[in-house]
Amino acid sequence: MTNKRKIFIFSVLGILVLILAILAIGSRFFTDILWFGELGYLNAYFTRIIAQIGMRVAVGLIVFLFFYINLRYTKNDLMYLINMSNNDRVQSIFPDREIPILNWLNLQRLKYLFLGISIFIGVIFSNIGAANWETILKFINQSPTGQVDPIFGRDVSFYLFSLPVFELFREIAVIIIIFTIFVVGLIYLLSSGINSIDINNLKFNLSKSAKNHLIILLILYLITKAIDYRLQMYELMYSDRGVAFGASYTDINATLPGLRILMVLVILLTGLAIFSLFKKKYKLIAGVVGVWIIASVLLLNVYPGFVQRFQVEPNELGRETPYIEYNINMTQQAYNLDEVETTRFDLDNELTREDVDNNPEIFNNVRLWDPRPIQTTFSQLQELRQYYSFMDVDIDRYIIDDEYKQVLLSVREMNQSGLNPQAQTWVNQRLKYTHGMGVAMADVSASTAQGLPEMFIEDIPPRTDTDLVLDNPSVYYGESTAEYVIVNNLEEEFHYPDGGTNVYTNYSGNGGVQLDGYLKRALFSMRFNDIRIMLADDISPDSRMMFDRNIQERVNKIAPFLELDDDPYPVVADGKIYWIQDAYTFSNRYPYSEPINQNINYIRNSVKVVVDAYEGDVDFYIAEEDDPIVNTYSNIFPGLFKSLDEMPESLRPHVRYPADLFSIQAEVFKRYHMENPTVFYNQEDVWDIPNENYAGSTIPVEPYYISTRLPGEENVEFTLMIPFTPANRNNMVAWMAARSDGENYGEIKLFNFPRGELVYGPSQIESRIDQNAYISQLLSLWDQQGSRVIRGNLLVLPVENSIVYIEPIFLQAEAGALPELRRVIVGYNDMIAMEETLLDALDVVFGEAEPTQELDEEELEDEGLADVGIDVDADPVEEIEPSPEELEEMEEMEDTVDPTEDPEPDPVEIDDIEDPELINEIINVYNQAQQAIQQGDWQSYGQQMDRLEELLRELEVSQ
Repeated sequence: MTNKRKIFIFSVLGILVLILAILAIGSRFFTDILWFGELGYLNAYFTRIIAQIGMRVAVGLIVFLFFYINLRYTKNDLMYLINMSNNDRVQSIFPDREIPILNWLNLQRLKYLFLGISIFIGVIFSNIGAANWETILKFINQSPTGQVDPIFGRDVSFYLFSLPVFELFREIAVIIIIFTIFVVGLIYLLSSGINSIDINNLKFNLSKSAKNHLIILLILYLITKAIDYRLQMYELMYSDRGVAFGASYTDINATLPGLRILMVLVILLTGLAIFSLFKKKYKLIAGVVGVWIIASVLLLNVYPGFVQRFQVEPNELGRETPYIEYNINMTQQAYNLDEVETTRFDLDNELTREDVDNNPEIFNNVRLWDPRPIQTTFSQLQELRQYYSFMDVDIDRYIIDDEYKQVLLSVREMNQSGLNPQAQTWVNQRLKYTHGMGVAMADVSASTAQGLPEMFIEDIPPRTDTDLVLDNPSVYYGESTAEYVIVNNLEEEFHYPDGGTNVYTNYSGNGGVQLDGYLKRALFSMRFNDIRIMLADDISPDSRMMFDRNIQERVNKIAPFLELDDDPYPVVADGKIYWIQDAYTFSNRYPYSEPINQNINYIRNSVKVVVDAYEGDVDFYIAEEDDPIVNTYSNIFPGLFKSLDEMPESLRPHVRYPADLFSIQAEVFKRYHMENPTVFYNQEDVWDIPNENYAGSTIPVEPYYISTRLPGEENVEFTLMIPFTPANRNNMVAWMAARSDGENYGEIKLFNFPRGELVYGPSQIESRIDQNAYISQLLSLWDQQGSRVIRGNLLVLPVENSIVYIEPIFLQAEAGALPELRRVIVGYNDMIAMEETLLDALDVVFGEAEPTQELDEEELEDEGLADVGIDVDADPVEEIEPSPEELEEMEEMEDTVDPTEDPEPDPVEIDDIEDPELINEIINVYNQAQQAIQQGDWQSYGQQMDRLEELLRELEVSQ
């Protein structure tokens, strides 16, 4: 083989290796191009990539040139050092050490060394530019807000978009200038040491060029410092010095003038530095720098501290009042609370049973089924195969058979980890088990005789007895879907089980990237490090690669600048399944606005994202047209966003106000409903989110969706609401509602209860439920015999001018883990009732029916509780409490009990007893004993059992 042939072969091999290396490195980039192109967002992707590259190059090049020019300016001094280092007549500052690099360096090598160091520094700083591409693009494409800050009168867009860019470049400039001063100063220090003849009297005599160079760098630093002082004035909008967030009295009247004085002083110092550059009066600069340092301490620390201590603190409310007003106004604007409509809720408590019948859309849509227990029920009853799973359960509203209904629904997604280990092959995971199947949809308020939800859509394939249509139930994109699959392959895809056989299908949509060439298959093989994508015979040119199928990852990949709501929810429309994902724009740069955490002091639910569960298409709709941030992003990415009016008519009725945003607004509103500065300063009317008892734990009430008719409105609406209580109090003072339907979407209303009138809060209702003898007894019995009681969310339901409290009770066997809706508790006025259905409980509290007073033997057997041996004969409405004397007697008892003894008392027949007070006391003591044993408090249990024994003897005597 000749040398030319060898060279040719090695060259070809080298080229092939290089191509493969480029493909391996760029496979993610090229496949992402295919992914964005398939979705129609290639322009948005390239905008981002070009901005990142452009900012990286721009910042890197500027830093490289600045540092390289400064290094080149030191060339003469450094070469003098190199040339003189071996001169025996010159004393070195390193007399006993060899410096090998000085022996190696020459002028040509020094140039290359400077070039390499400068490139390295430029590359490091270029990362800052690439990381801040979004900040730069928002600055260039910013939209005005129409709101101005109260101090400088600047549009808020300056703080959102411009100020961050100015601060970014100021920070980069300060860092690179100081770093350059350090490096060149070190070079000049070494060079000046060579000039000293007497080693015993060593002096660092800088050359004229070195002094001029350092003065120029000092001038540049002073210019950046003057800019820094100007920017610090605007930064006062985020001060936390005063009683409220934002610039305070001291900031405006002490710190702000100090910054102005220092800025002028630095400008004068800059002029002196320029003057000294020509007149060589260097000591003048040193003197002014000393004055500057002393002035900085006095003007930014001493004087503001003096003003705060001796002017503000003795008269704090008077001094801070206007700044508190600024804080309240700007915070309300930032969280979209400035347009909350506040009205009085005229509570009359005159609701009747007839009113219940006249509001079927309200009471037939009370969410009795809590999303958490019903998810377990769905999993037990509707997953049907181990390879299906329900991620979570969401609430929505539909018109079903011409009737307005709230529903709970969940998507049945494919869970490949549920396949048998032997079946978890590459073919099954990538080609066959590719998609989920349909949804489970249930009525929020209805249940079967067995306590299970009444289904609107159920089973596989999905079936319904309603007018709901789900022609295409396949789910290729979902909440838990993560792995890539290849659809429309020759293997055929598993569709759904049908008895003992399976039904198969092939994908017929346009989702995914078509694998119509070996190059595409090679790229995906490299991306996923899986050669089988190249080799599989079942993949045809019509096959399609689906990846990044998780809807939140999908949305985030297209628009990483949006913050996503935690809970995307499915919608059945047009015969298929869609996902709606709420997305937020946010900032921490809104002036005077109180931060909810370190990252947010402004937020809007500006974008509604719709993802097709079959096709994977992603559409972004602007829901807040007056949001400057989303309008700025729309300017940056033309074609990315659509108007909300363009959303399909079938989806528009399912848009809802997001609970995550409402929770943030409610948290802020606890303090910022106080608009009077004096009240705010004294924190006289701080509110809180009440607590409730959920599944045995005390948790804060979360916002929840209800169907109700707001005061003054004609129609029932799908509304998100939350109650408020005073801080450290349990009574309810107000409730807030966010509207979701039609033209009213996004409106927030606050309803205040009359001052001085007691309105029970959720925790007070929970306490009254706990004190009800019949309810407490029954729940205690259920909680003992291999079952668990789950108390669902306590719903505060405004109806007409009244408040109704509703709490579902679920019973779950420890073995079966299938929650069943067994009872419904209703509270109204001073009445508490627990019955099998909501309507039965409403009948009791409105006096239309007698309350359930006992559990007969047949019911006890149905519940598996017949062996308990106690009949319950207590009024479920009337509260029963031990007298103070009895409580004192119980507290004084100190006896304990052997924990190995049987805790159940002997059965007692009390059917014919004529002393109800004694019976109620027996029941109450027994309940307290059971609570004690559940808590492991054996001493209290023994005391209660002794008391129970005394009462039983007394009962025996009375008979």
